[in-house]
Amino acid sequence: MIPFPDLVLVVSYAALAASVVAAVALGVLFALRSRSVAVQLVVVCGATVLATISGILVISFLMLLNDHDRSVVLAVVVSAGLVGMAVSVLLGRRLVAANRTLVEAVRADRFRAPSATLPAELAELSGELEAAYDRLAASHAREQALEASRRELVAWVSHDLRTPLAGLRAMAEALEDEVVADEGTVRRYHGRIRVEVERLTEMVDDLFELSRIHAGALRLSRQCVGLADLVADAVAGTEALARAKGVRLHGDVRAGLPVEVDSGELGRALRNLVVNAIRHTPSDGAVEIIGEVRGGEARVTVADACGGIPEEDLPRVFDVAFRGEAARTPGGGAGLGLAIARGIVEAHAGEIGVANDGPGCRFEVRLPLTV
Repeated sequence: MIPFPDLVLVVSYAALAASVVAAVALGVLFALRSRSVAVQLVVVCGATVLATISGILVISFLMLLNDHDRSVVLAVVVSAGLVGMAVSVLLGRRLVAANRTLVEAVRADRFRAPSATLPAELAELSGELEAAYDRLAASHAREQALEASRRELVAWVSHDLRTPLAGLRAMAEALEDEVVADEGTVRRYHGRIRVEVERLTEMVDDLFELSRIHAGALRLSRQCVGLADLVADAVAGTEALARAKGVRLHGDVRAGLPVEVDSGELGRALRNLVVNAIRHTPSDGAVEIIGEVRGGEARVTVADACGGIPEEDLPRVFDVAFRGEAARTPGGGAGLGLAIARGIVEAHAGEIGVANDGPGCRFEVRLPLTV
């Protein structure tokens, strides 16, 4: 058994020799930091073998090994080093091949995780890349849809602005040129000008609200509001329109728990839904607004008698400027009401949907309850 002092001496000199080799290896690795992983693995394996050989040589110089033993040990270490070097080369080539496979997948038009078996780290990276690509693709699709809706909005607004502006110009010119002189007609023209100005003002307000929603600039002032108050305000704000068209309007709240919302903004969203329902419900039809708490959510349902919406149009109902062919009637607005309603509801972390139900369709707003 080797004496303890000799053991300490061997460990000290072996550690010193290994440290020198490690320092040189680190320097080489730093110089080759931009090279292939395979090359760096060969350097690591070579450094390990050299550190072992240097330790053996130090022991020999300390006269703790004879020539025969030193030759045997060196032969064993060199043999093991060559095997380790071969394994390192094979492992490096596999890593390079796996990396090349991943790079080719990234360069493809549509990234898909390679079917080849990858090392765990590269497989995880491949999964993250696929998820990131899916998010980018979804974002690009949303951007394209938004751009298409903006172009459609410009077309619709241009169409809806031309009609009232042409009427306003004609009436203003008639009054200015005194083509219309009798008091009754002048009064009627003035009244019509006021109505058209109010309509244009509402359209501008809708455009401003929609631009705030799309820009993420909608700031909510939340407060606890009773569900019954929201429904009552929506009914009161649209009752005159319903009476003028001969539509029966009914509101009911089955549970009046409070919700933490911006009452002004959410009230606007509900009024937009009710106004939309009244406009598309024939005379002698009915519109019903129901508030309830179900499934841990506050729900407000607006049901009308519009005759239903074509199934292919249901996914587009809340798109900007979508009104459907049957809704392209004068006085129908710019088709922004439902888009604004969706933006406001989603800003409240809620959801809005539509489905055909009975004699018409049913719009449903779902909101989280006050915690």
